[in-house]
Amino acid sequence: MRIVFTSLFAFIISGFAGGLVAQLLAVETHAQEEYILVFMASALVTICVTIVFFIAQLFSNASTIINWLALGAIVLVVLVGFGLIGWTFSQPIGKRQWGGDLPIVAGLVLPNLATVLVHWLFVRWRLRRGFIKAQVGA
Repeated sequence: MRIVFTSLFAFIISGFAGGLVAQLLAVETHAQEEYILVFMASALVTICVTIVFFIAQLFSNASTIINWLALGAIVLVVLVGFGLIGWTFSQPIGKRQWGGDLPIVAGLVLPNLATVLVHWLFVRWRLRRGFIKAQVGA
């Protein structure tokens, strides 16, 4: 039951952190309705990270697995960001929209990074607390 509550609270906190970063970016870049994609991607990443970290907590060496999963998720988000930046720069000069493309790229990368980091920090903290309680109780 502890794993379910940990995952639920991590889902809420990391979703809030990702949504907050997306909201701040939307306000700062004066985003329009195309920023809906950023909020949808942030929600999707929050759900996927919650499911993956929930499954990882079921293993005996959960803290090691969760550290590797967080590192892999961060690397994946950064690679997607570099790919989107490369795609933006590969467009012909007449089709580039510097005011429209780069804020969306930042909006797709930064909230997802915040989501993964907050989720990882919360789950790691809860696992470490559980481990300490198990050592004291044993």
